[in-house]
Amino acid sequence: MRSRAAAFPLLAVLSWGVMFPVLASALARVDPLNLTTTRYVLATAVLIALLLLREGLPSLRPGGRAVEIVFLGVVGFAGFNLLTNLALEHATPQQTALFVATTPLVTQLVRWARDGVRPRPALLALSLVALVGVGLVITRGSLAGLDRFGVGGLMMIAAVLGWAIYTHGGSRFVGWSPLRYTTLTATAGTLAMLAASAGADLAGVQHLPAAADLVAVAPQLAYAVIVAAVIAVLAWNTGVRRLGSANAALFMNLVPVTTFAVQIARGYRPTAIELVGAAVTIAALVAANLVTRARMVSRRSEPEATAVADPVAVVDPVAVVAR
Repeated sequence: MRSRAAAFPLLAVLSWGVMFPVLASALARVDPLNLTTTRYVLATAVLIALLLLREGLPSLRPGGRAVEIVFLGVVGFAGFNLLTNLALEHATPQQTALFVATTPLVTQLVRWARDGVRPRPALLALSLVALVGVGLVITRGSLAGLDRFGVGGLMMIAAVLGWAIYTHGGSRFVGWSPLRYTTLTATAGTLAMLAASAGADLAGVQHLPAAADLVAVAPQLAYAVIVAAVIAVLAWNTGVRRLGSANAALFMNLVPVTTFAVQIARGYRPTAIELVGAAVTIAALVAANLVTRARMVSRRSEPEATAVADPVAVVDPVAVVAR
């Protein structure tokens, strides 16, 4: 059952790994804020239509939780996506994707800060191992390329923190379907993106794209909207609901590895140390999955009272999303 549940975050992170090179190519024609806003205006329209078909008009009401929805939508959807697209102007897709691999660590720290749930030592250690593997993949064993990341790096740190808060925030919406949580937070985030883009356009920081520019990046937009925004985000929310935020976040280590694989397909040739790094990352994720399964089996064999007393067992029925 958990193997099937793991397919959801896996689908999401593979989609996002491909997205970095796709968006980087589109930035040559459209400014980052306008590109992000256009993408999520279209994606949100699709999500609203799906929600209306499946759950009806009442599901669009916030149910007294408008403040939470707006906050999570702004830090998750708007914050992560706007900052990521801006960072892509300062670095390669591989370097940008490297920061996404810190999501498991940041998510566990957010849970610790907000819920007092200490990270499990085994999962924390495996997250660090996976991150080391990702570092080898992206840096080829040298940190020389990272010291030029500068402002883009700061943007990605803030983006990942926002995504971790958004992912963890889904735990407060257990009674909601992943589709409803995704749609309402995406709507709030999209409104924030529209405001940011309008302000940047009026200030002359960027310019509205011409129709020809939008036509030129139509294939990139189609992928970013349908696959990376709608399908991937819903898959991510479903995966977090079934696996818990900390366990699902481990899959984020595969985002930069996937980005790296795409670049190879486009003609890049990896070194031996990069291949070793990819192997280390995948091995760490497999080990984390095995550790989690062993813990779940052990927990089922414990008396009912003992299982209920375990704080980790009751904290993780989370629904989340992102990108």
